[in-house]
Amino acid sequence: MNSPWVTASALSTLLFSSVAASAVLPKVQTDNQWFSNAQQTVTNKTKQVNKSKAKNVILFVGDGMGVSTLTAARILDGQMKGNSGEEGYLSFEMFPYSAQVKTYNVDAQTPDSAGTMTAMMSGVKTDIGVLGVSEKAERGNCNSVAGNELVTALELAEIKGLATGVVSTARITHATPAAAYAKSADRNWEDVSDMPEEAVTQGCEDIASQLINFEKNLEARFPGVDVDGIEVAMGGGRRHFLPKDEAANSADAASSVEGDRTDGRNLVTEWQTQYPEGQYVMDQAGFDALDASSTSKVFGLFNESHMQYEADRANDIAGEPSLTQITTKAIDVLDNNDKGFMLVVESGRVDHGHHAGSAFNALTDTVEFAKAIQAAVDNTDPEETLILVTADHSHVFTIAGYPKRGNPILGKVVAVGETEPTLASDDMPYTTLGYTNGRGYRNLGDETNADATYNDDPVVGRQDLSQVDTQSSGYHQEALIPTSSETHAGEDVALHASGPGAHLSQGVIEQSVIFHIINKSLGLMANN
Repeated sequence: MNSPWVTASALSTLLFSSVAASAVLPKVQTDNQWFSNAQQTVTNKTKQVNKSKAKNVILFVGDGMGVSTLTAARILDGQMKGNSGEEGYLSFEMFPYSAQVKTYNVDAQTPDSAGTMTAMMSGVKTDIGVLGVSEKAERGNCNSVAGNELVTALELAEIKGLATGVVSTARITHATPAAAYAKSADRNWEDVSDMPEEAVTQGCEDIASQLINFEKNLEARFPGVDVDGIEVAMGGGRRHFLPKDEAANSADAASSVEGDRTDGRNLVTEWQTQYPEGQYVMDQAGFDALDASSTSKVFGLFNESHMQYEADRANDIAGEPSLTQITTKAIDVLDNNDKGFMLVVESGRVDHGHHAGSAFNALTDTVEFAKAIQAAVDNTDPEETLILVTADHSHVFTIAGYPKRGNPILGKVVAVGETEPTLASDDMPYTTLGYTNGRGYRNLGDETNADATYNDDPVVGRQDLSQVDTQSSGYHQEALIPTSSETHAGEDVALHASGPGAHLSQGVIEQSVIFHIINKSLGLMANN
């Protein structure tokens, strides 16, 4: 069967078939732009050269950035640039490799960020609500943590001598960023005042304290290991680091007493004592003054709680940097280490926009997230930096109806060939975007802070939108089921990858595989 004649015959048949197939395609097909663009896409894929070893890894996590969010943000981004929108791509959607990621927790069909990010950072899926520990630990039970602590990719990178960083637009003690560095029986133990007395008595350490003591704790867990601590930590959540004492308020404190800590500790001053060469910043001016080329460590806390939504950032009391600016600065500091670096970047407020039922805030933060990723691409060498972009989970966020091409993604459904909104069976117009559950309809005009919705009771069910500008920043989409906030969803999310090791991101994978892609690319473990 493998004779030369058979092989030649098969080749001849193949060539004939290819020529014949090409010849039968009509010019209207081969000259079509969709056809040639798709053909070029496949041609480009045949030219890809895969490398396995990376010097640097950047893991971008769009919190709550499910596939429907990607599609809607892509369209909004294009329409903001004056295009139809559907044909465009977010920056990372141009990456050569992608995979479909299963997000469930060990004990939950629809997950939370603590369990999902723990899977990505440690290679072990775990229960909902716990951080950096296996499913054998019981949520809320301090004593169950001992012996179930997991080692994260960030900790392995630190031990390997790489520079490390964690940045987020959420509180830096929130579940997603915290899973990179903390071990906790409960994601809500952000500072000591959040913990039950029993857990404190039993010796569990709150998440903010674990960030400050990262170097000491890691060295204690691995005797003989000498590390130098996280080089870059920036985000919100100042209240968890300051004592509950007005005297400790920051210059831009929004509350009369900014700090929450009830143990009297000021973790900002503790960090400054531990790293006298480091730079602590809390506003735009301090951030802008950082000289990344000469800065060895940065600790930035830009807000009492979460940082502002990107659309609301101009309203911050003292000013705060964008995620693009934070990402760029982090890279500029971390690449001072010749051995390489690992950086975790979270866009936390995509999730919060959805929870508040505001597609506007969720999508505009996703667009900013895409800009931050492009900044990372522009400021790193693609031959030595693996960039992974994914989400921890999705939301009950839908794109529905039959709107015509180019219809405003935040607008009401207008059908193909029509100029007036389509009416539903109740004779009222409806929007393309909506939520299955949540607090529902709001018409807050030019409000740019989605969290304003929590001032009022849920309004669910159908509303007459005939005279409502659904494209305004303060419009919140209708929801079917009333809940205190919109919820996560359980479907898979996307993973996009570029750089050395990116080719390992293929197929349908468990979320825990992401850790092993990072490990394989950086060679974090000796037997890798």
